[in-house]
Amino acid sequence: MKWEGNRESENVEDRRGAGGFGLGGRSVGLGTIAIAVIASYFLGVSPMTILSILTGGQGQVSTVQQTPQQSAESDQMKKFVSTVLADTEDTWTELFREQGASYVDPHLVLFSGSTPTACGTGVSATGPFYCPGDQKIYIDLSFYRLMRERFRVSGEFAQAYVIAHEVGHHVQNLMGISAKVENTRRRASERQANALSVRLELQADCFAGVWANHADRTRDILEAGDVEAALNAASAIGDDALQRQSQGEVVPDSFTHGSSAQRVHWFKRGIETGKVGACNTFEARQL
Repeated sequence: MKWEGNRESENVEDRRGAGGFGLGGRSVGLGTIAIAVIASYFLGVSPMTILSILTGGQGQVSTVQQTPQQSAESDQMKKFVSTVLADTEDTWTELFREQGASYVDPHLVLFSGSTPTACGTGVSATGPFYCPGDQKIYIDLSFYRLMRERFRVSGEFAQAYVIAHEVGHHVQNLMGISAKVENTRRRASERQANALSVRLELQADCFAGVWANHADRTRDILEAGDVEAALNAASAIGDDALQRQSQGEVVPDSFTHGSSAQRVHWFKRGIETGKVGACNTFEARQL
């Protein structure tokens, strides 16, 4: 992905401290932590619940110090996420303008360990998330390391896809989609609520693809293999793939983000069409 030298967003807030996320008590490997972090993000399951299952209830949260190497990597990643965020700003500002609307830039918060948000306390184990209450995206950059080391998902465009997905939730918030879905979910059964959540998440995937389409056409950001890397990421973080890793079986009614095939399909739909209207997952008969 070609991004170095491009504009960086001014809407990035760095709250990172010296501490990070770790485990004390019983020794737990990086693979176990990775499954808990990734699964909690994409399945909506508490990471502490997953860790408790995987460690027999003996895993405990503690803080660990970052090494200089980790800090240097984080500094480079800060420039990267700032540049990707700026690119999404440029894309969505133009797309909203074409519809006679004004785009409000979200802010992106870098943190380590935990941080206060309008949606409650954000913790590293939750993974990247968007809070509609303060219109901010929160991310602990160690999430990318876990993606790379546990799921073999690499490539800068795959990392950009994660940010673009969260920006997609911001777009849904501005368009009033998120509020409508949340109001409907409150009156629905658990199964129906999960199904609505899947459609919301798949639309955010599609919006991420729309961004990529426009960013590449106007700023030529994509390189050979980039799209494949993002599709690999979408496939690796499907509900079915993560459930197989975390619990050994797949329970479709509990899906909250969509299967691997569905996530790949809707991201491809966005990047191939570049049209916001093509991302109406709520009227799609088949996901």
